[in-house]
Amino acid sequence: MIRDDIKAALVTAMKSGDKAATGTIRLIQSALKNRDIEARTGKAPEDDDLLVTEVLQKMIKQRRESVDLYRKGNRAELADAEEAEIVVIERFLPQQMSEDDARAAIQAIIAEIGASSMKDMGKVMALVKERHASSIEPARASGLVRGLLG
Repeated sequence: MIRDDIKAALVTAMKSGDKAATGTIRLIQSALKNRDIEARTGKAPEDDDLLVTEVLQKMIKQRRESVDLYRKGNRAELADAEEAEIVVIERFLPQQMSEDDARAAIQAIIAEIGASSMKDMGKVMALVKERHASSIEPARASGLVRGLLG
């Protein structure tokens, strides 16, 4: 399980004195704890790794947005810190599909439901998320779906 990998990585980072990785892994654990609390009131996914993957992908998305803003504001040191956090977070994500494999999977879904225009994007994205949530990042999937339907 991904949670076990995160716990083991925290211990390793603390023992090696890697303050940056330790801090980032603690942020991951905090985000997971918050998500667990939210899940108590709603329906939690049956697959814990799927929940963890969603949290990690959200954290990466937030940091990429921050990097863009920092770069525009000429704050390279802050952007570099965010990028270092992205590298640590990405270590725990499952292997992502290659561009060709992702395109083929999305094309198969489009053919399966008979999607033909941008009006069908919601249906396609719902199936992509259901079947390939851990192996295709949502932002990347969205771009591919737009390209294939547009």
